[in-house]
Order: sequence, then C-alpha cells, then structure tokens
Amino acid sequence: MNKRFIVIVLDGFGMGAMKDAKIQRPGDEVSTTFGSILKTYPDLKLPNLEKLGLMNAYGKESKNMHFSNQAVFGKSELMHFGADTFMGHQEIMGTKPKKPLAIPFQEKVDEIAEHLLQANHDVEIKTNGKLRYLLVDHYCTVADNIDADLGMAYNCTAPLDQMPFEKELEIARLVREIATVNRVIVFGGTGNTIEDILAAEETRGSDYIGIHAVKSKSYEQGYQCLHLGYGVDKNVQVPTILTKAGIPVSLFGKVADIVANDEGKSVSCVDTSDVLDLTIAELSNMDYGFICTNVQETDLAGHSQNVEWYKDLLVIADKKIGLILEKLNENDILLVMADHGNDPLIGHNKHTRENVPLLIYKKGHAPCSIGLRHTLSDVGASVCDYFHVEAPQNGTSFLPEISK
Repeated sequence: MNKRFIVIVLDGFGMGAMKDAKIQRPGDEVSTTFGSILKTYPDLKLPNLEKLGLMNAYGKESKNMHFSNQAVFGKSELMHFGADTFMGHQEIMGTKPKKPLAIPFQEKVDEIAEHLLQANHDVEIKTNGKLRYLLVDHYCTVADNIDADLGMAYNCTAPLDQMPFEKELEIARLVREIATVNRVIVFGGTGNTIEDILAAEETRGSDYIGIHAVKSKSYEQGYQCLHLGYGVDKNVQVPTILTKAGIPVSLFGKVADIVANDEGKSVSCVDTSDVLDLTIAELSNMDYGFICTNVQETDLAGHSQNVEWYKDLLVIADKKIGLILEKLNENDILLVMADHGNDPLIGHNKHTRENVPLLIYKKGHAPCSIGLRHTLSDVGASVCDYFHVEAPQNGTSFLPEISK
C-alpha cells in the first residue's frame, strides 16, 4: 500500500503566546510571530497554508486570508521548558521532556579547558571584561549559545575552510563529556574565517558570552551542523520505533542534525527551497514511510529580527507545500506545524514561547478541529498510530478524532 506520513516543521512559526509565557519567559506573553508578520504585511497571501487552515488555527482572518471550510486543524502547546528547537523536535518525536539545567559557560570554562588540554588540544582563553570563552586549536570557539534560552546550550563554531568539520566534532565531543547542559552544538560553514567568527562575539547580560550565529557567516555556504544532546533516549522516539518495524524514515533539514535516525536517511540542508525540493523528490521515491522536514530559515529570520525575510520565506514555503499537496494520494497524511515561536518584533533575538499550528491534510477527511493539544508529542504518537506500531514515550494520537 502506498502510504506516507509527512511532517513539515516551519521552525519558529508561532501562533501567539502560551498561557504560561508570562511566568516561564516574562516578556513573551505579548509574542505572536504570525501576528507580527501580518501586522507588517497585512496583504500577505499564502493560499496553500490558508487552504490547510492557517487562519483557523490563528483564530482570526486577515485582509487576504480567511477561514477554510475544509480544514483539519488545531494548535499545540510546548511541554518542554522554554522554547527550544532541539527539545521541541525531541518532543515531536515522542520524548517526554525534562527540565534541563541552565548553566552559564562561565561555570564550566575552566573544567572544559582543562579537559581539552589533557586531550592535547591547544586552548586559548578569550576575554571580554570578566567573561571568558575558548578558542581551541586556533579555529574553534567554544562559548554560550546566545541565540536561544541562555544557559541551555554551548556552541562550537569553526570556519570549515580552516578546520575540517570532523576535527571540530572531535572538540565538541570532548566538551560534551564535561557539559551537563541540554545541548552542545557543533557547526560551521565555508567561505568565512575565524576573524568573521570572532567579530560576531556578543554578550548577554552579565553572565553570558558567545558567537552570534548569523553574524558569524556560518550559514552562508557549506553549512554543517550536529547537535549533541544530553539525556535523550532515541529508542522511545518515532524514527527508531519505525525503523525497527521496517518502515523507512527520511529526515531533511535541521531535524537531520538533531534527531537520531541511525538506519534511515538524514540530509542536512538550510535553504528553504532546497530542503522542500528534497522533500518533493523523496515523495517520488518513497511509496511507504515517514518524512519529517525542518524549514530552518524561518527561525533564522526570527533570530535576525527580519520581518521581510520571514515573510519571503513563508511565500516560498507555501508554494512548495502546494507542490507537495499535488503528490499526495488518498492514504497519505501531511502535517504542517512549528516547534516554538520566534517573533521578529518582540525586541530580542531569542525564541518565543508560543502555541504552534497543527495543519493536517488527508484526502477525503471531513473538516474538524482537534483543539489545543498539550504536547508536541501528540504528533509522534499519531505517526506511530498511523503505521500501527508501538507508541512513543509521550503523547496521545489525534487520528481517532480526525477519522470520525
């Protein structure tokens, strides 16, 4: 039987603040990523997302976009603490989130430096006032991730023309052996230099110092990335469960960097057109299986506080989603969603704690609302339910609700 479940994650595409945002992330209670885009571009038209129920999920219409009378839609809260791409995707794949420790790099800098020295790496300590971070083997910085929730991740950043990714990854794995934060993120690109990276140094408050990822020019060409997580069990997640059952799994975009898929296909890609073209091509090759694609550039636009870029990316994604819809058969399910918000007008460059859309399409399904879900893991549970395999660790399938 031809049967696919396709999940498209528009990274950072929030639908308005969660009810606990004021407590968990003061300031985020006014966040509304999609609302900020519509405020700036009231004439925006996204016909395919509109058809799927974008405005239904948002809860109100705009000048050029209206409620769909054929939509299966809902929204989801985030169960994980804060608003994080890595934990968001672990949650989507069925992991029950645990609250991570927030530890400024300053508390670990000496221990990590000593660990790297013992492994025969050259370590230079860079300073900005009282704040310190590391430059390892002349080309790899190790510092706070200042583009996400502070204290939750450390970044290893290197120019890949000057340091191969494999060597950078070796450094990052040593950092991971000491660090107890949620993630150690190792990434870099080609065409930039260590001078570009050092020039992107920024501080946050009195305790955090790191490299602004976009300003480092790492994303511009030759981008490679891997997220080294802490305490995540791949065996309770959708890709591993499906693979053990003999069901093909393909991950495209940033999800390939952050979700374990040991026996499946994982292709890292940043460009919005390219990553969705990979998805379209896979639909021509895969008759049966699961596809998850992350559109990362929307998140980068939010981090850059660039509303115009964000809008342009949504237009591109909408057109490509239209092409995906044309390739679906009567057994396929398409789900378009997000992992958190990233309001470009909120006044900071971090993620925002927002509800996210769940836009579901299957030929012949009657229109309905699946309401407000309390965890992104309901997606993973629905994927496993669809393929009749064991459920992941967390989540409740919404398939019975849309099959009535």
